[in-house]
Amino acid sequence: MFRISRIAAAVTATFIIGLGAPVVPATAIVGGNTIEASAYPWLAAVGSPLYFLRPSGQFCGGALIAPDRVVTSAHCVELARLLPQGITVTFGRTDLRSHDGVTVGVKEIRIHPDFRETDFEGETVHHNDLAILILDEARPGPFLEIATPQGDPRAYGNTGTIVGWGATSEHDTSNTLLRSAAVPIVPNVTCAAAYGSAFDPADMLCAGSPDADTAEYDSGDPLLVAGRLIGLTSWGKGSARPGFPGVYAYVTTVGF
Repeated sequence: MFRISRIAAAVTATFIIGLGAPVVPATAIVGGNTIEASAYPWLAAVGSPLYFLRPSGQFCGGALIAPDRVVTSAHCVELARLLPQGITVTFGRTDLRSHDGVTVGVKEIRIHPDFRETDFEGETVHHNDLAILILDEARPGPFLEIATPQGDPRAYGNTGTIVGWGATSEHDTSNTLLRSAAVPIVPNVTCAAAYGSAFDPADMLCAGSPDADTAEYDSGDPLLVAGRLIGLTSWGKGSARPGFPGVYAYVTTVGF
C-alpha cells in the first residue's frame, strides 16, 4: 500500500487541471494513541482545498523546520510544483474535521534533485523522497530540529516516534484524529532482507512492526528519535505487515 492516497493525487490533479493549470499534485498511524496537536506545534497537515474527499483536504504531513519552510515527502507534491498555490499546510489541528489551528499557503515547492521512483512488487519506491515547501508567510516556531547525520540510523537509538492523521489499519482510511506511536528502528540489514535492492541505506531507513506502523495518508509525517527528525514516511509494502517495516526518507540533508 502506498503511504499516500493515489486517489488524492488524481482527484487533486483533476481539479487543478480543470482550472487550466498544466499541473498535477500529490500515508493515521497503526497502533498508538490519539494525541493533541499542541504536543507537536511544528507538525503540518499538507493538503489542498481542491481535495474534497478528505477533511481539511489533507493527504500528507510535514514539519516546520524554519520560519517559512516545511519539509515533506517529494512524492506528495512533486506534480504541484508549477502551481504551489494549490497546496496548503495547517498547524495545530488535532481533528481534521475541525477548523482549529492556522492554515498557511505555499508559494514555492523545491524537490530533491535526485528524487526518482522505481518499483518493488507493485509498490512505488521513492528515492531521495524529500521536498521543501516555502510558505507565503513566516511562522514564529517552534521548529523541529533535524538530527545530525550519522550513517546507521540505529546510532540515534533503537526506538522512534511516529505522528500523523493517516489510517489506523491497512483497510480503513476513515481516521481524522492525530495519533502517535512508538516504533522500533529496524537495522539496515533487516530492511534490505525485506526489500532487496529497492532499499537504499544512503537515503532510506526502516522502522515499524506489526504492532505499529504508518499507513495511508501518512506520507511526509516525521519519524522522531529523542525529539529530533531523522526520517519522513515514504513507502512500504502494506501497513504493519510482518516482515515488511515502513520505509522512511532518511533526512540527511535539506539543502536544496
